Amino acid sequence: MTIAYNKLSVRVRLGALRRNFQRLRRMAPAAMPVIKSDAYGHGLMPVARALEAAGADAFAAGTVDECVQLRDGGIPGRIVALLGATDADDAECCVARSIVPAVYSADQLELLASRAAPGQQVDIALKFDTGMARLGFTEADLPALLDRLHARPMLRPVLAMSHLAVSDDPERADFTRQQGEAFARILAGVRAAWPAAQGSLANSAALLAHPELHFDVQRPGIALYGSNPLRGTPQAHHGDGLEPAMDVTAPILQVHPLPAGRSISYGRTFTAPRGMTVAIVATGYADAYSRGLSGRGAMTVHGRRVPILGRVCMQMTAVDVSDVPGVAAGDAAHLLGGPGEALTPDDLADLWGTISYEVLCLLGMNPRTHEE
Repeated sequence: MTIAYNKLSVRVRLGALRRNFQRLRRMAPAAMPVIKSDAYGHGLMPVARALEAAGADAFAAGTVDECVQLRDGGIPGRIVALLGATDADDAECCVARSIVPAVYSADQLELLASRAAPGQQVDIALKFDTGMARLGFTEADLPALLDRLHARPMLRPVLAMSHLAVSDDPERADFTRQQGEAFARILAGVRAAWPAAQGSLANSAALLAHPELHFDVQRPGIALYGSNPLRGTPQAHHGDGLEPAMDVTAPILQVHPLPAGRSISYGRTFTAPRGMTVAIVATGYADAYSRGLSGRGAMTVHGRRVPILGRVCMQMTAVDVSDVPGVAAGDAAHLLGGPGEALTPDDLADLWGTISYEVLCLLGMNPRTHEE
C-alpha cells in the first residue's frame, strides 16, 4: 500500500517549456538546456524529451547520476555533467556512457584517464573560474593544465566553460565584462591546442542581455522554466514573453467564519480585526511550502489573490476568503499559477523571501503530472 503524505499537486505544462526554449533559441541557436536538479523540479525525463522534440540536441544536468538517467532514457546527444565525476563510479559511468564531465581538478583528470580503454578518447568539459570562486581552474592554472592534458591524449577537451556571477545585475556590468574578457583569453589558450573546443559562458541572464558573451554554446536555465532573471532591472524587457511552466494546487479542507477578536493558528500571531471567512488549505511546510510565508504569503482562490493568515503549519495553512464568494471545501487553492490573479514563480519568491529557483525546486518535489 502506498501512503500519500500530502495533498499538494504539481502540474507541469511541457508546451510552455517548449515555447520558452524556442523563444530563447531564436536569440541563441546553440542553446544547451540546463536540466539539473530534476529540471528545476519540473521532472528530468519529461522535460528532456519535450525539449528534444523542440530541437535540443545537447543537455547539461547536474550529477552524473542524472546524466545516466538521461542516457539510459534514450537521450542520444551530448550530455554534460556540471558537477563532474566526483568518484571512481562517476568516472566509469562517464567513460562507459559517453557523458561529458566537467573537470575542475587534477584528480578528476587522473580518474578519467585511468578508466579509458586503450585507444579510447574521453570527451571532457574544462571548468574555469573567472570570478565566481566556486569550482574551476584559474587562468594562471592554464599552462600546467595544458601540459597535463598533452600527457594524457585519451582526454579530449570539447568544451571550456565558466559561470557568470552577476550577469542579472546591469549595475555590475563591469564585473561581467571582466569575466567575459578572462574567459576569452582562456578559451584562446585551450583552442591553441584543441581548435575544435567550444566555449560556453552565457547563463539565462547573459543569453537574454549580453549577446557579446554568447560564445559557441549557451546554457539557459531558469528562463526555460518561465522565470525572468532580469526582473526588476532596466533590462527586464528582454525576458518578456516567458511562460511559467509549473502550477501548484492544494485542496481546501474547510471554510468557516472567524469572528472579530478570534485568533487563528499557532502562536496566535493573527487576530481577526473584524468578522472574516477563512479557508483551511491542505498544505504546509511538510510539502516544502515555507513556514516563512506565515502572515506574508498569498494564494489564489477562484482567481482572486488571498492572503495567508497566521502561521503556516505542517500540513495546513489558513487564507482569508472573506471577499471571494462561493468558496467551499474541495475547491482548489493555487499556490502557484492558475487563472486570474496568478502567482508567478517570481511573485511567490518575493513573498517567500528567496528566489524562483528555490521555489520551483522545492515545490517540484511534490507529486507531479505532465501535460501539453
